[in-house]
Amino acid sequence: MKTLVPKALRKGDTIGLISPSSHCSYPDRIQLAVSYLEKNGYRVKPSVHLNRIDTDPSIADTEKLQDLHDMFSDPSISAIVCLRGGAGASRLLKKIDYGLIASNPKILVGYSDITALSLAVFSQTGMISFSGPMLATELHEPTPYTEEHFWGILTAPAYARSLHNHESHAITCVREGAAEGRLIGGNLSVLSSMIGTPYLPAFCETLLFLEDINEPAYRIDRMLSHLGNAGLLAESRGILFGQFSGEPEKAGEALRLEKMFDYYSAPAHMNGPVMRGLSYGHIRNLMTIPVGARFRMEISASTFTLKALEPVVQE
Repeated sequence: MKTLVPKALRKGDTIGLISPSSHCSYPDRIQLAVSYLEKNGYRVKPSVHLNRIDTDPSIADTEKLQDLHDMFSDPSISAIVCLRGGAGASRLLKKIDYGLIASNPKILVGYSDITALSLAVFSQTGMISFSGPMLATELHEPTPYTEEHFWGILTAPAYARSLHNHESHAITCVREGAAEGRLIGGNLSVLSSMIGTPYLPAFCETLLFLEDINEPAYRIDRMLSHLGNAGLLAESRGILFGQFSGEPEKAGEALRLEKMFDYYSAPAHMNGPVMRGLSYGHIRNLMTIPVGARFRMEISASTFTLKALEPVVQE
């Protein structure tokens, strides 16, 4: 399948807003994010049902799909940014018009529950999307690091040639080495739930990146075991573990998680380089990662590099 590379954002372009997962209980954040995007020189177009609440999944899904399809079919929209994660995106996967998306490739941004949408879109169309900040979680008050990565990745084709970690996130070399492959991953809970469906991309020759929040070590163990038993860890060329926040911060959980990452990085499970500490997850200083793009990673006790081998946006 040919890789579809969306066009880079330019000042004056219109950014569409959708909410394919949960709603936001703090609507003031939406307006703050809109003001932020406009201040940076972009027009903003909310979807018809942005932040709509409906307890009936059949009604909610119809509205979410309409908004998604409207944004991809609207020629005035250059990029689509999601409201927040939560839950619900995976219900849409069977009903999405992937042909419409493939015919109108454009920037799509979101992480957490949006992992389901990003992975499904890449598996069905080959379109690169972006696992990064959202309206109600980061863009209402982004940090300088989050800003730099967000605008750098989406506006400058050369920016992804060298991505750097935030200084507050210590990098640990679990297994040294170098590898090249397509960046596939996102939220571990969402990704693991997609195993066995046609919407999870092939893991052959990939660099797997993972994060999660509020999951105890035993559940992380169960999900990584699921990936291992499905043969997906063995197919990966390298692994980048991001931030696992919430539960691991409790006493003893961080050490259990560290040992777990070591265990699933052993040769019995996979053979490529492995690092942990990537500036990616439910965190303030968030790296924007191009899902489906070819990258090279190198990790040793003293160095870490992550760089694109092809453009992730085009002029």
